[in-house]
Amino acid sequence: MINLDKTSATPPFEQIKLQLREQIQAGSLVAGAHLPTVRKLAAELGLAAGTVARAYKELEDAGFIVTRGRAGTTVADGDDAVRQQAHAAALAFAQQMKRLGLPWDEAAALAHAAYLQS
Repeated sequence: MINLDKTSATPPFEQIKLQLREQIQAGSLVAGAHLPTVRKLAAELGLAAGTVARAYKELEDAGFIVTRGRAGTTVADGDDAVRQQAHAAALAFAQQMKRLGLPWDEAAALAHAAYLQS
């Protein structure tokens, strides 16, 4: 599932996070699939539980996985992950536009133009 490169400058938690995210996006880990517990994955990888917990937390914050206490950690429904990321991006955009003092119509026009350029 996860292959750590101990010689990499990328921290282990980041390697875990990136690999799991790639597996989810590629479809090799599907919605509802159970992930190993933090302790089990940490033991398998020879890491501290906190390292794996940090990776899981960041994946959960990004909407890729869901932790339900004793029910464990599962891959989130794809639509939920996308919508959560979109909501976070929209919120950050709206907050920045407010800080800049731009009215909504200008902010929306800028967002629309940027969307068309991407």
